[in-house]
Amino acid sequence: MEKQQLEDFRRWFAEYADGFYKDDVFVNANLKLKEEHTRRVCDEMNYLTESLGLSASQRVLAETIALFHDLGRYEQFTKYRTFSDAGSVPHGPLAVEVLDRGNVLVDIEPRRRTVIEQAIKLHAARELADDLDEDIGLFARLIRDADKLDIYYLITEVDTKPPDDPQASVMINWFPRDESYSPRIIEAIRARRHIDYATLKTHIDMKLMQLAWVYDLNFPATFAKIKRNQYLEKIIAMLPADKDIAEAARQVLAYRDEH
Repeated sequence: MEKQQLEDFRRWFAEYADGFYKDDVFVNANLKLKEEHTRRVCDEMNYLTESLGLSASQRVLAETIALFHDLGRYEQFTKYRTFSDAGSVPHGPLAVEVLDRGNVLVDIEPRRRTVIEQAIKLHAARELADDLDEDIGLFARLIRDADKLDIYYLITEVDTKPPDDPQASVMINWFPRDESYSPRIIEAIRARRHIDYATLKTHIDMKLMQLAWVYDLNFPATFAKIKRNQYLEKIIAMLPADKDIAEAARQVLAYRDEH
């Protein structure tokens, strides 16, 4: 893939996203949040691909995936007013549907197009299969790490916003904001298991799940940046003082440091 194709994709994306802005302040604030998220995920992707020494063509492919990974969020949020896939539609497959509708990837070589589409579909999956095609597996893991890096940045920033902020209202008010949590979430962290969104009941459950994302990270540069920016420590500081939570937090930090 050539850089000119990426420039064309950037222009298409900007025009597509711009078409969703109307007179709804709440919707506009959250569409802007996703546009800014996409820009930063592209930056994180470039950080990761540079750390791995990927070729120029591979880096263009990776940034294309980053650019389009949340394309389904625009239709999703405009229609359902939520970013919750469980409460609306899965946004990864919807992104690929939008690309197909617009014939956006029509000039991309079929093999590369398959990698782009599959990586986008898989970026928000609960976990990846062990037997993925090598290229699909690499780029799916790259976008999952790049996405989480920015979400870690985002959640440590948005959680400081007042609850009536249009962006905060969708990002932090999915669950009751009390200090209760599910012991099963703690058990999953101790067992290094993936946590299903469907099991979350409270805001603290969500924060604990975000700590457990470290078990799904893939590249040394990802772990290094998470440590450098103290993302996990910032999330831990949001949690209630509790012996079991403190032990789970120590385990998560130790896992990060090992990697």
